[in-house]
Amino acid sequence: MAITTDEPRAGAPLRRIRELPGPRGVPLLGNALQIERERLHQKVEQWAREYGETYRFRIASREFVVISNPATVAAVLRDRPDGFRRSAKLNAAARSLGFNGLFTVNGDEWRRHRPMVLRGLDPTHIKAFHPTLVKVTQRFEGRWRRAAQAGQAIDLQADLMRFTVDVTAGLAFGTDINTLESDEEVIQQHLDTLLPALAKRVLSPLPRWLTRRDRAVEADLAAVHGAVNGFIAAARQRLADEPELREHPRNLIEAMVAERDRPGSDLSDEDVSGNMLTMLLAGEDTTANTLAWMIWLLHRHPEAAQRAAEEVRRVLGTQSHPTHEQLSRLDFVEACAHETMRLKPVAPLLIQEAVRDTVVDGVAVPAGTPVMCLMRPAAVSAAHFADPQAFRPERWLDGEGPGRAAGSSKRVAMPFGAGPRTCPGRYLALSEMKMVAAMLLGAFEIAEVSSGEGPEVQERLAFTMSPVGLKLRLRERG
Repeated sequence: MAITTDEPRAGAPLRRIRELPGPRGVPLLGNALQIERERLHQKVEQWAREYGETYRFRIASREFVVISNPATVAAVLRDRPDGFRRSAKLNAAARSLGFNGLFTVNGDEWRRHRPMVLRGLDPTHIKAFHPTLVKVTQRFEGRWRRAAQAGQAIDLQADLMRFTVDVTAGLAFGTDINTLESDEEVIQQHLDTLLPALAKRVLSPLPRWLTRRDRAVEADLAAVHGAVNGFIAAARQRLADEPELREHPRNLIEAMVAERDRPGSDLSDEDVSGNMLTMLLAGEDTTANTLAWMIWLLHRHPEAAQRAAEEVRRVLGTQSHPTHEQLSRLDFVEACAHETMRLKPVAPLLIQEAVRDTVVDGVAVPAGTPVMCLMRPAAVSAAHFADPQAFRPERWLDGEGPGRAAGSSKRVAMPFGAGPRTCPGRYLALSEMKMVAAMLLGAFEIAEVSSGEGPEVQERLAFTMSPVGLKLRLRERG
């Protein structure tokens, strides 16, 4: 039996899952009736406050162990892919939707895919991509400038998702789809349904064959797969026209197609399309939602917005958009991004499945048990951060960041995960966040950000956690 926590209780007998505290359920369904899928993260965080850092709950026949101690969470995440893996239900749901890419595959399949994806997202590639990132950001500024001049309210997340889709398509596919300057949303309008559909299939207490067929999702999926297959065909044609690209691909899709077409390759066409679709979905949703939360928080904290704007003007001087080197000097802007991810993590929970019998926080966890890691409770706890509910970006500059607060040497806020399966897109995500923030704070004043439902904004979980209904109004800077 493997041990996944750093220090199991010395001399203490192992607990069994059924001995853990947790909410009372009902026969057959367990706690399913107590959970609203779009608010699942809030319910399990509430239960953590009631039952402690390690507890249990059940959905139908699936018994979950829930953990929120950051050391325990980090130990589980580090024990991937051999000790823990993405759940079998997530893997099956992703395959049923056709995006079984790096995010959802396990074991040897994950080991096969990861090196190529990492090569396409490493800092060297992000630096080489910077001119394209600037071009997309310039288009974004033009879109928002037109809205500001017309006095129009901006659908914040929809516009941010246009930006992130254009960036992802440029980096991963070498394709300029330019949704920012189009009134059509050919890809985006279909992408928006897929992550909620995945969450629904993963969390449903019913077996897949008992659930109703969703023809609208099937139509969206067919449209997105058609677009991705078009990108793959274009990449294959480029490789045929320029054979040297097989050894020196310029982007992720060329690298994957070249590997797929190599004699003896372990990759399949489904592997290529699955990873491309995963890139589109992950690149669109997570970064766009973090940016939406960040812009809302900056509007609520004008002193932080002012300090960030002053930093942008100081670093950029007379330039309108930062160079790659200048991005690295936007320290306070990056601190705003980290503080946003601490308070509003777009992945507030991660479900891992034990590959073998193991021990988690002194609890015997049989193979196949789902372990739900809660990512926010410790990050908003006074045990780790002073004034933990406050938006204080400066805490990331003065030594209060995770791993340094309260004398702890352990990581607390882990927005990109931890261990071998740390998010490979973190460099791109931070570059996008800083580029958009620099553009926004340099060219505009934030007049209003609201959902029309009071000062607080509702959180909705649809695989990632997003703000509901944010509208943005801008004024051009003089």
